[in-house]
Amino acid sequence: MTSIEAVGVHKTHGGVGTPPALRGVDIRFLPGELTVLAGPSGSGKTTLLSIMGGYDHVDRGAIRFGDPLPRDISAPELDWRRMGYLPQALVLLDELTIAQNVQLPVQLAREPLPEHLVDEKYTRIWLERLELSHLADRFPTETSGGEQQRTALARALRLEPTVLLADEPTGQLDASRVGIVLEVLREYARTGATVVITSHDPVVIAAADTVITMADGEVVDRSRQRRT
Repeated sequence: MTSIEAVGVHKTHGGVGTPPALRGVDIRFLPGELTVLAGPSGSGKTTLLSIMGGYDHVDRGAIRFGDPLPRDISAPELDWRRMGYLPQALVLLDELTIAQNVQLPVQLAREPLPEHLVDEKYTRIWLERLELSHLADRFPTETSGGEQQRTALARALRLEPTVLLADEPTGQLDASRVGIVLEVLREYARTGATVVITSHDPVVIAAADTVITMADGEVVDRSRQRRT
């Protein structure tokens, strides 16, 4: 199990005079929980998520995974941690089928994988779990935005990452599919993974174990929600 901690994280996009995107964020995300980063557009949610995913860097501060580590984590180091990251820009490969897109992390892995993860049946399992099996042989351009979003989530989960970060993972889904994705995310967190997503959707926020609210680049509230 891997926790994530932001320690005094500052970030500014742009030159002198640009308002900071993050202003000394201190927050810890725990394994076994579905955590939602909430807040208005421009509050710093996506910036914090992309920094934790290794797709951006801090100006000051640090991101720690489990035991304290330096912030300058290279792509190979992130690979062996099996980070699952789902940006809003889904970046599916149009020349690959839906099934091939989900299987792609197996081909790109920079380290030997456990034998069960290499087996293509785990691609089929995730396709079934996210109700994509009937689209396995189609190409992304032949599917809807919501179907592509679920495909990208299946791909992010394919290597069973210990950390899953997802930026608005239900943003393109209809109401019936939002429930399916939330069930998958909650069940995945229960395996001991650290699952952090951003969302504006009250339904998604209500399903979280912990809600962290951001505004103007700062954490303004953290609340745990009672589960029955």
